[in-house]
Amino acid sequence: MMAAALGRAVLGAPAGFLPLLLPRGLSLSAPRETVVVERWWKVPLSKKGWEPRIKHPRFRVFRLVEDLKHRPKEPLELILTEPVEDVGNRGETVLVHRSFGRNHLLFHNRAVYASPENKKFFEEENRLREEGKLPRLQSHSGMKTVRFLKNCTLEIGVNECDQWELTKEIVCRHFLRNLGIVVPPQALTLPEEPITQLGSYWCDVTVNGLDTVRVPLSVQPFAEPKSSSQRLRLAQKEPEPAKREAGKL
Repeated sequence: MMAAALGRAVLGAPAGFLPLLLPRGLSLSAPRETVVVERWWKVPLSKKGWEPRIKHPRFRVFRLVEDLKHRPKEPLELILTEPVEDVGNRGETVLVHRSFGRNHLLFHNRAVYASPENKKFFEEENRLREEGKLPRLQSHSGMKTVRFLKNCTLEIGVNECDQWELTKEIVCRHFLRNLGIVVPPQALTLPEEPITQLGSYWCDVTVNGLDTVRVPLSVQPFAEPKSSSQRLRLAQKEPEPAKREAGKL
C-alpha cells in the first residue's frame, strides 16, 4: 500500500520495483530501458490504518520526469596499465566509450577502474618515475613516431660524381625533407663502413632515447621531377642559346 501512495515510480521495471524501497547496500540506479514518472495529482494523506485514496482516475495520470533509455551514456573513466596507441600511456586517466573500455581495455588487462585506491597507486608510481627511481616511458607522440618509422623506407637521391659519401647530416636532412621527421644526428646510427656507392642500406633511429627502429635506406641516382608543372618550370630556365638553336631548327 505504501508503494502505491508514493508520487514517483519507474515504468518498465519488474512488478513492485521502486528505487526508494530498495534495502540498504543495493544499487539505487534504475534498470535500463525504463522511464521515471510522477503523478500529476498528489495523493492526499489517509488516516492511520486506512488505505490510500487512489481510486480516482486523476491519480492515474503521470508526467514524464526522465527517459533513462535514451539518456546519453557517460564515458568510462579508466587508468591505463600499459601504453595504448591513440589512447595514452601507463598511469594516465582517460575517458573512453563504455564498449571500448570493457571489451578492449579491461578485458585484456590493459586498464583498471579509476577507483581512489588505483589513483593513489599510480600517483605514487608517477612520482617515483619523475624522481628517476623508475625507468622512463615512451611518450604518446613517440609511440606514433616508432609505429610510423617501422613502415617507412628512406630514399636518397645522389648526383652523378666521382666521389661522394653519405653522412649523418645528409641522412637527417632527407628524413625531414622526405618523411617530415626531425632526426638529430646523435639519434642516428649508420653502418660502420662508409656509404659511397648506390644500393640498399640501413640506419638505426632512436626515439627519445628509448626505442630504436631500423629504417631501410635506398640510395639511388638523382631523378628528375616527374610532375608536368616542375618539368615546365625547368624548361623555362633553359639558357637562351639553347632556345635559339631550337628555334633555328
